[in-house]
Amino acid sequence: MLRGIPFDSPLYEVDEERGIEYRNCEAITAFFTIKGDVSEILPEGLKPYSDPPQGGVWISHYSFSTLGEYREFISTIQVEDESGDMGYYIPYIYVTNDAAMAAGREIAGAPKKLARIDLRKSYDVVQGILERPEGTRLVTFTMKPSARATGGLIDLVLPKPTYLYSVRHLPPINGKGGVTQLVKWYADIDFHTDPNGEKVVFAGTASVSYDVPSSIDPVHKIEIDEVLLAIYFQFDMKLGFMDIVRDY
Repeated sequence: MLRGIPFDSPLYEVDEERGIEYRNCEAITAFFTIKGDVSEILPEGLKPYSDPPQGGVWISHYSFSTLGEYREFISTIQVEDESGDMGYYIPYIYVTNDAAMAAGREIAGAPKKLARIDLRKSYDVVQGILERPEGTRLVTFTMKPSARATGGLIDLVLPKPTYLYSVRHLPPINGKGGVTQLVKWYADIDFHTDPNGEKVVFAGTASVSYDVPSSIDPVHKIEIDEVLLAIYFQFDMKLGFMDIVRDY
């Protein structure tokens, strides 16, 4: 088991072999081309997978996980690592659960912060929001899930497994003990199926807005050019940890 501190009552415990497990979850995600240069955001060892670069936002509700229930917002940039694998670098990520924040930062280097995140349904739309601090709206993501998502695009955007990358950083004390590493991990997503065996994945029109640009939480740096795909889906998932692929 991977355990946090304090040792006699750890904030989180993760089965290293099975990873972090999630059941009965839902999410919306938008995949888009990114306007401008992202090279200053990416760490050494990763490069944009396409030209122009592409990325996305993900807002989810995990009704059960081995870290507890929580909501999550993720900004991603689609990248290629030095072995040629495609995945997503995570420059900004927010959660509503202290155990999820600590495990993500300490094990994978995911730069998680606590925030107010909501995923709700109203009329014929699904909407996700990110606020930090509460009352300051950073992101609004609204989509209308109007048709089943079919074809191979979903598998291209969210392959099984989907590789993720983040930078784990432990600051030095008096020049000793510091470490900065590029960590490769993964999300293994199992879409739910309906009684007819079809995946519960719906596509539709969407809008994503950065409501209040913040120098403290600069999610707006992943500037949206054109939304290529937006989906709502229900799923189970495992998060696992692969390797430290670079020491800086």
